[in-house]
Amino acid sequence: MGIKRKTQSVKVLLSEFEHNSSAIPVTDLVKRFYLQINKTTIYRILDKLEDDRVLHSFLDKNGIKCYAKSNYCTCDNHFDDHPHFQCLNCGRVDCLLIDLSIPKIQNREITISQTLIQGKCDLCSA
Repeated sequence: MGIKRKTQSVKVLLSEFEHNSSAIPVTDLVKRFYLQINKTTIYRILDKLEDDRVLHSFLDKNGIKCYAKSNYCTCDNHFDDHPHFQCLNCGRVDCLLIDLSIPKIQNREITISQTLIQGKCDLCSA
């Protein structure tokens, strides 16, 4: 069950992802909008936007949930199974639009896989 109507809170959060190409930790969103939007409302909206495939989420190196805008996804087709890169220097997290194949594992059915690659981003290594 996703977003039924675009309230001001939904518009504010969607705008944040439209203007930001990198992934955003949920803790940053809560800090940024604590005066405008209740913390519980932020979590609820993010969950619904993920259900609608507008956003996707993954865990960063500290186990904090990050959200990023989904590309090429619909409710029927989810294509955002891709690795993410986190800079160990500045903390920025980006979606990597590269193919990464997960091997088949005997006697296992893989439904979700998360890959986080860490290192220095282009800005920090310059």
